Amino acid sequence: MFSQPPSAFSDGRLPIFVFPSSLKFYSNDQATHKQVLTMYNPYDISLRFKVLSTSPRKFSVVESEGTVKSKCRVDIVIRHQDICIDNEGVGDKFRIQVFERGRRKKIGEKDIPAVLYPSKEMDDTTEDRFETMSVSPKPPRADIKNLPIQNARPADTSGPGLVVILAAIMCIGALMLPTQGDKGSRLPDYLVLTVNQKLIAAYVLGLITMVLLKT
Repeated sequence: MFSQPPSAFSDGRLPIFVFPSSLKFYSNDQATHKQVLTMYNPYDISLRFKVLSTSPRKFSVVESEGTVKSKCRVDIVIRHQDICIDNEGVGDKFRIQVFERGRRKKIGEKDIPAVLYPSKEMDDTTEDRFETMSVSPKPPRADIKNLPIQNARPADTSGPGLVVILAAIMCIGALMLPTQGDKGSRLPDYLVLTVNQKLIAAYVLGLITMVLLKT
C-alpha cells in the first residue's frame, strides 16, 4: 500500500501528481482550446480536490470540484472561452487544492501555468532553436559506399511500444507492492518498497500515460 508520512498531511506538503505540468492554448488551432488535466491519486486514502483560477471568466472547468479514489485518476477538462488577441501572451494559472476526504484542512496544492499563443510558431517557450549546418567542401572519401535502399534494414517500429507497455506494467506492479512499515506482509524484504520509490513509480506511470494518450 502507498502510505504517506503524517507530516505531509499536517503541513500541507502532500505531493500532488497532475499532468501535464502546463497548458498551452493556440488561437489558430481550435483543437487546443480544450485541454485535459489528469490528476493521479497513488495514496491509500480518497482525496477531494478543488480547481481555482486566476482568471475564472476566461475558462470553464468541467467538475471543478470532486473526489479521486485511492489508486485512481480523474480527468479535468478545461476550455478557454475568451480566445482573442488581447489575451495572447498573458500568463494565467490554475491551482489544484487537495483535501483529505471528509476534512476541510488543505493537505496539498499544485499550480498549473496556462498561456494563450497566437500559433505554435509564436510559442516563445521553445527550448532550443536549431539551424542548418554548413556543408564541408571536402570531396567524399573513396571508401564510403552508397547502398541501395532495398538492402537497408527496416526500422523496428514495435520496439518503443513494447518498452513503454513493459515500463507501465512494472510501475503498476511496484505500486501494488507493500510499503515499508505495513504490517502483515509475507513478501521478502526486497519486494517491500519505500514511499519515495513508490512516488517515483507513480510519477513515471503518469508520464507513460501521457505518452500513450498522445499516440
